[in-house]
Amino acid sequence: MNLFLFLFLFPSLSLSLSATCPLNFTILGTEKPSSFDSSKCPVIKQAFRLVQSDYLRRTDLFLPPQNASEACWQSFQSYVNLFDPTYDIRSSCGFQTSSISQGCANVTTRQQFESLVPQSTLQKTRTQCNQSLENNSPCAICLTSLSSFPSFGQSLANLTDCTAYASIYAAAFANRFGPDDPGTAKCLFSLDFPSHHSSNKKKILFPLLSLFSLLAFSLLLLAFWACCKSRRKTDSDNKDLRVAEMGLVSGLDSMDQSTTLIKFTFEDVKKATKNFSRDNIIGRGGYGNVYKGLLPDGSEVAFKRFKNCSASGDASFTHEVQVIASIRHVNLVALRGYCSVTTRLEGYQRIIVCDLVKNGSLHDHLFGSNGVRLSWPIRQSIALGTARGLAYLHYGAQPSIIHRDIKASNILLDDKFEAKVADFGLAKFNPEGMTHMSTRVAGTMGYVAPEYALYGQLTERSDVFSFGVVLLELLSGRKALQMNNDGQPSALTDWAWSLVRTGKALDVVEDGMPQPASPQVLEKYVLIAVLCSHPQLYARPTMDQVVKMMETDESVPSIPERPIPLVAGRLDIERSVSSSGSGQLSSPTGYQSYTLESDHQSSNSREDRSSSSRILSTD
Repeated sequence: MNLFLFLFLFPSLSLSLSATCPLNFTILGTEKPSSFDSSKCPVIKQAFRLVQSDYLRRTDLFLPPQNASEACWQSFQSYVNLFDPTYDIRSSCGFQTSSISQGCANVTTRQQFESLVPQSTLQKTRTQCNQSLENNSPCAICLTSLSSFPSFGQSLANLTDCTAYASIYAAAFANRFGPDDPGTAKCLFSLDFPSHHSSNKKKILFPLLSLFSLLAFSLLLLAFWACCKSRRKTDSDNKDLRVAEMGLVSGLDSMDQSTTLIKFTFEDVKKATKNFSRDNIIGRGGYGNVYKGLLPDGSEVAFKRFKNCSASGDASFTHEVQVIASIRHVNLVALRGYCSVTTRLEGYQRIIVCDLVKNGSLHDHLFGSNGVRLSWPIRQSIALGTARGLAYLHYGAQPSIIHRDIKASNILLDDKFEAKVADFGLAKFNPEGMTHMSTRVAGTMGYVAPEYALYGQLTERSDVFSFGVVLLELLSGRKALQMNNDGQPSALTDWAWSLVRTGKALDVVEDGMPQPASPQVLEKYVLIAVLCSHPQLYARPTMDQVVKMMETDESVPSIPERPIPLVAGRLDIERSVSSSGSGQLSSPTGYQSYTLESDHQSSNSREDRSSSSRILSTD
């Protein structure tokens, strides 16, 4: 009672006693994050978000109380002092004291957050993120589910913001390992910590697992004994049942046995396309024509008919369409079925059947004759949708898929201008871990990566180059290849680079674009496009990194200098020689979070070769 009276008479002391920080910074461990030295402030932001996630998991609150701000900063500073005693967080990064207790407007609790997100989205996230996220494929699947979360309003602080709330929530409640798991920290917060956090859990789990294993083994022995006792009685019945099942499977001629992929007859295709009528042609390419068609159930589909086929590739073709059919993503055109047949008149026929996307391609809207310019919100949505689709092909699909022909005409748009990556006819699939130099280059001039065009070297970053070209087309309204005043072909990538390297990145953006974004956002997208279309393979980011840069406030890395173009004039050579002392180009607006250096290539190369989800394509 005396203590209560004392606190009542001296409320300031009461306030100080209640102002201890409820955040647990010890879950960050004592080791320095691997990227701390190169990008301190972004790492500090991500570290705080991980701590927020732990706090949310324990209290259902996103942020600590305002009167605990100073105490939390001191705790945070103590963590940083473990590996850099001279670095002051607030003064170095420009954080305000109150910002540690401020976040997204009107969203402070778990209940408020869940009320703003559709239940289907929450359930999808709980399903797709509830696994170990240490590898690329599960991480990409989880991040894809988070990309469908709505916007939650304006950020109130310079430390945390609304874009991070989805990752904070997912680490707290969707992932069973929690935010202190190394895989979760690396995937959702880009923090690479040692794996010692999980060692204590393993010490506890090992004896339990041993006990359960012994119990399970005993139960299996009992089940085996019971099974052997009744086997003689049921053998004949099982044999009859197996024979009946074999007869049933052999009769399923219209459906592939391993998937729900429909195998169309050639007569079905001819009927749907009115015998491949020219009026039904909606696309032409080096690999064949695309026809629109009407199925008996009334649905409209697209038929891609490959030319110059031979019987030797039937097994490979069937395998490829089976793999494609298993892939489903909102930004990929879905495969309905296929047709593979040899006829007396038409010879070898291979056809794939896809959903029909009626709003045309990105090429139609950028370079068509309708004269209507796409607004920036639509262009941004197309860019992000395309990036998500490619990231899923590279890291979400099993096995990984390299598209090989990303271009504006292969980005289809639905009625809401949602991007749909189309035409997997050029994609190839290899056994996991195989590396190879492709013997035949496929793709479209202006979009093909230099290492692929010159040496046949094909990786996921070949698709990244093509995406960079498409993004430049989106931003500038110019085609990938154009003729200059001398009648020589001029690459869009070289033109954009010449502007960026002289500090004129905004000149890349098309004049008169409706509803333009802020200069900072437009410049960031220009830098992403130039980085993706860099001629050096390992200077390019991966597609999952591209998605993250587009979706969050993550900075664009510094852009390395480019080598002299193969077709270079005197001015190009002189400029390259005069600037040879500088190896990189920094963004004039400060979009820098990490640096790509030449000695970084070897580590990236080892990473790509060892990753089980990244493969090289072959013909």
